Amino acid sequence: MQLENGEYTISTDKSRLDIPLIHHFLSTKSYWAINIPYQTVQKSIENSLCFGVYQGTQQVGFARVITDFATVAYLGDVFIQEEYQKNGLSKWLVETITSHPELQGLRRWVLLTSDAHTLYEKYGFKVAARPENWMEKHNPDVYKTV
Repeated sequence: MQLENGEYTISTDKSRLDIPLIHHFLSTKSYWAINIPYQTVQKSIENSLCFGVYQGTQQVGFARVITDFATVAYLGDVFIQEEYQKNGLSKWLVETITSHPELQGLRRWVLLTSDAHTLYEKYGFKVAARPENWMEKHNPDVYKTV
């Protein structure tokens, strides 16, 4: 899949992804994956539906969806490089992802965010109605080196 919007493109072609750029952002600039190993990023990309955002050939954003394409999808690792923010790219990216033809009719979408509730609410995401039903096994220190 490839969509154009002026000088920007969103593509699901994994061969276009700049994995070093993605790793650099996630491991040094994100709040959720600081110090994530390169191999972990690479493996996560291999096993996800990925969306790259480009200005020409330069990658400026990324997101990935973990899904079975039938019942559930987890949206994660969403980012736009800081110098490209405030151009509507994150809205366009989330809209593109949630309207992707292979991701329609799912029973549930999930994501985690500390700071982008307003963005995701525009696309139907809400705080979990019954958070007491959700459980997690969380290791926040998994990427810390000894």
